[in-house]
Amino acid sequence: MALSEISSSYSMTQTLNTNLSSKHTTSLNSYGSRRRSALLHPRCAPRIRCSVAPNQVQTPVTTAVPSDVVSKRECYGVFCTTYDLKADEKSKSWKSLINIAVSGAAGMISNHLLFKLASGEVFGPDQPIALKLLGSERSFQALEGVAMELEDSLYPLLREVSIGIDPYEVFQDAEWALLIGAKPRGPGMERADLLDINGQIFAEQGKALNAVASRNVKVIVVGNPCNTNALICLKNAPNIPAKNFHALTRLDENRAKCQLALKAGVFYDKVSNMTIWGNHSTTQVPDFLNAKINGVPVKEVITDTKWLEKEFTERVQKRGGVLIQKWGRSSAASTAVSIVDGIRSLVTPTPEGDWFSSGVYTNGNPYGIAEDIVFSMPCRSTGDGDYELVKDVIIDDFLRERIKKTEAELLAEKRCVAHLTGEGNAYCDLPEDTMLPGEQ
Repeated sequence: MALSEISSSYSMTQTLNTNLSSKHTTSLNSYGSRRRSALLHPRCAPRIRCSVAPNQVQTPVTTAVPSDVVSKRECYGVFCTTYDLKADEKSKSWKSLINIAVSGAAGMISNHLLFKLASGEVFGPDQPIALKLLGSERSFQALEGVAMELEDSLYPLLREVSIGIDPYEVFQDAEWALLIGAKPRGPGMERADLLDINGQIFAEQGKALNAVASRNVKVIVVGNPCNTNALICLKNAPNIPAKNFHALTRLDENRAKCQLALKAGVFYDKVSNMTIWGNHSTTQVPDFLNAKINGVPVKEVITDTKWLEKEFTERVQKRGGVLIQKWGRSSAASTAVSIVDGIRSLVTPTPEGDWFSSGVYTNGNPYGIAEDIVFSMPCRSTGDGDYELVKDVIIDDFLRERIKKTEAELLAEKRCVAHLTGEGNAYCDLPEDTMLPGEQ
């Protein structure tokens, strides 16, 4: 899975806001024990270059801003102008605006994802959104380029855009947080080192979410190792329900559905009830026991047990590596699609009898899996952003053995990051290197 830029301990924020008065400045802030601001560019006179909602533009309203005033949240481009928006037959039926924060927003995954969010594909054609984009000092110019492309795309539903490198500012009032940005694994880096380095990033982002995000924010962690990063994040956000945190395993589910469909000679929409159990690593367990093809158990359609138990699992695990060999880079577009699928599974009702996979907090799970870790399990949703774990699944000895292996790995990862979750000194005893291809 492709990885993106790390957020920094410094802040540079610009806000695209149709509800703010017109101004164009940039601020630089550091946070910690002290914060400071410094004006980087002179204020530009507001101007309209294009409109995100041309059928709604009325007379622009601008407000003069003293040159010595520096705001944490500044406008950018077309969003610098406050419009008198009169509701027409279409927009007056729109829902209330929702705030979506995205880290690693200048990366390849986000380059595919953001335009899906802005188009209405994810939350619906009547759901206006505000995008809050988090990058790093190094990626800030690229982040401005992303904002320019969003500006030029004229999405009517995209009402606000903020760009910055301080999570305490970018995550303000976020109702969804898509945490993509993480440090990629470098040459010679051990998995334990990556857990520590990225764990520090997600500990800080968890604290920021805890401080400034909506109390019911939904968090999807994509940056790897995503299960343990999600655990670190939720442990550092005690005021947000632990149930609201997800580790993305939907791409693994999608890959598993594809492989079963290919083997059975059917289109992939005929595959349902697919579960990925456990960690997003080579210990993950694609569950063919409970999966169905055309409503029939997979084992009754695909009778080659040896293929199911060995080749099927390996194909799912190694799919990313094969893609890298073919294309020279890790998956970005398919990861973005899986993020969309993961969100839509939470905001639309799950079809009757089906379920989806997500890495979620294990406390209270009905499967006997160890508590206090983030583990991919089968979930259902009524479409309100929440979910429940599926109880009517079969776990035989073969499946149980594999679940125990991935559980042991996650417990070992948890011990490795104890210093980041408030549980004392860290102790790393990872049994083997199980990073997926593309994470190295």
